[in-house]
Amino acid sequence: MDSQTSQSSQTPQVPQQPHTFQVDLRGLVDLLSHHLYSSPKVYLRELLQNAVDAITARRAEQPDAPARVRLYAEEGALRVEDSGVGLTEADVHNLLATIGRSSKRAEGLQEARSDFLGQFGIGLLACFVVAERIRVVSRSARTPDAPPVEWTASDDGSYRVRTLPPDARPEPGTTVYLVARAGAGEWLAPERVLQLARDFGSLLPYDVRVGEEAVTDLPAPWDRPYPSPANRRVALARHCHDLFGFTPLDSIELNVPLAGVRGVAYVLPSAVSPAQRATHRVHLKGMLLTERAEQLLPDWAFFVRCVLDTDSLRPTASRESLYEDETLAAVRDALGERIRSWLTGLAAGDPERLGAFLSVHHLGVKSLARHDREMLRTMLPWLPFETTDGRLSLEEFAQRHPVVHFTRTVEEYRQVAPIASAQGIGVVNGGYTYDSDLVEALPSVRPGTVVTELDADTVTAHMDLVDPVEELALSGFLAAARARLDPLGCDVVLRAFRPLSVPALHLDDRDARHEQARADAEEQADDLWAGILGSLRGSAPRARLVLNHLNPLVRRIGSLGDPELIGTATESLYGQALLMAQRPLRPADTALLNRAFIGLLEWATNGEEGR
Repeated sequence: MDSQTSQSSQTPQVPQQPHTFQVDLRGLVDLLSHHLYSSPKVYLRELLQNAVDAITARRAEQPDAPARVRLYAEEGALRVEDSGVGLTEADVHNLLATIGRSSKRAEGLQEARSDFLGQFGIGLLACFVVAERIRVVSRSARTPDAPPVEWTASDDGSYRVRTLPPDARPEPGTTVYLVARAGAGEWLAPERVLQLARDFGSLLPYDVRVGEEAVTDLPAPWDRPYPSPANRRVALARHCHDLFGFTPLDSIELNVPLAGVRGVAYVLPSAVSPAQRATHRVHLKGMLLTERAEQLLPDWAFFVRCVLDTDSLRPTASRESLYEDETLAAVRDALGERIRSWLTGLAAGDPERLGAFLSVHHLGVKSLARHDREMLRTMLPWLPFETTDGRLSLEEFAQRHPVVHFTRTVEEYRQVAPIASAQGIGVVNGGYTYDSDLVEALPSVRPGTVVTELDADTVTAHMDLVDPVEELALSGFLAAARARLDPLGCDVVLRAFRPLSVPALHLDDRDARHEQARADAEEQADDLWAGILGSLRGSAPRARLVLNHLNPLVRRIGSLGDPELIGTATESLYGQALLMAQRPLRPADTALLNRAFIGLLEWATNGEEGR
């Protein structure tokens, strides 16, 4: 072995000294203000939070200790005083000057972390979002003989610490002084401080004041005693109007003791889209956490807005939203169950209020009933559906009709509803959100009910056939009519049906529309795609124009001898039938309507000239 190699391998390694991260405080403040926090206003929440946690820590050791937080605002400056546990000089170096360190991790307090609002140790850094200088004067309650200590920091990352004479702060606690940075003075203005303090701290468990103005307003509106249920509803309605800006249809108590949740859900007075994300106000141990909690309730409960206080849910690092975990999922299910119980309670004991609710929010209940058999069973007599018998519940409709026919689209319903009703066929419009799913689920909660989708063949089958002799006499007319509509992918049939006032009915189904769309695409495609689309041609039935042999106008048109005039009249009946069904018109349909209108005008004016 080489001697140099041998010698080097035996040389002891000198351990390297670890390096400490250097933090650019200005950059960190920019990160907090532009990416972690949604608004500079959170600085006041952090100040309140630190004060409340300090009082909580002191009371854990001294249950009779005072519990006061006082805020004094002047233009460009703010002073916050608390009667909390306070700090020694060692605490100041360890906690205030070390980013990420939290007093909640101090000895003896780890087991009590759940009692504190703050969990992330960011602390006073948030104040640099609005302040260029922070001064903290504190005296420890744990070490009464320790002198008061002063910590002063600037947003350039520098700080200094010095001890003060005992009379500088005679009582334990902490005072924080802020001096506004340029352009941020409005956040320290007295009226803004009072507004933010009330917004964030109205449910805090201690005495919080801005000057002489009280901030806390306890107990919470949903926990207060009221002379009667009616008085409670009125008081909560006023609270909802003050908080959210609307007067609710009703209020729902949200009490989940096992999850440490108390609050109320307010039912919106007007309909909202199910796709709209509902936002809720969540307080964490009395401190407002967020006004925009989206994942608090199940998606189907989009018709309520909540405000609640919790001591179990975890906040994110910014403390402006909730952390998605198993606890939140369990709370979400429990709150959903409270709203479900409220609905079933109305169905059992207050049908008038339930009817008022469903007239606005039937869509949300249908969404719930679609996935919940018990809710469908409970709500079946109350949920409204559009039917050929009027607006009825599925229960009422099924009692009238042995077979429940339904359509999957509004267009199909509009096509067949007048004719089906005249023929005695009951039809439910399943084209609205969730309706077809609920109709199909009907046999699961009402055994023996027959549910079937209505198609064009079923409607046609319920119409009377025309006498063969009469139909044979009209064969020339029918041939001319079929020739005119064949390019549009539409057949012509003759039937007798009511009401007599309807001359023609346009019938198709999804298969026919799909085939027509494929044919239209094939016409516009190049040779390659035309071949591919042609290979997809199916055997689906075509749309059909059903002419009513009982209608006097159809009889007169059938007696015409001019094939061109028959074609123009047929096009007019086709266009009128499309308009009656409120179907969207294709360009070819629009062109046909224009052509038929002009053709009839020309025929009428030429006939006038010949007379």
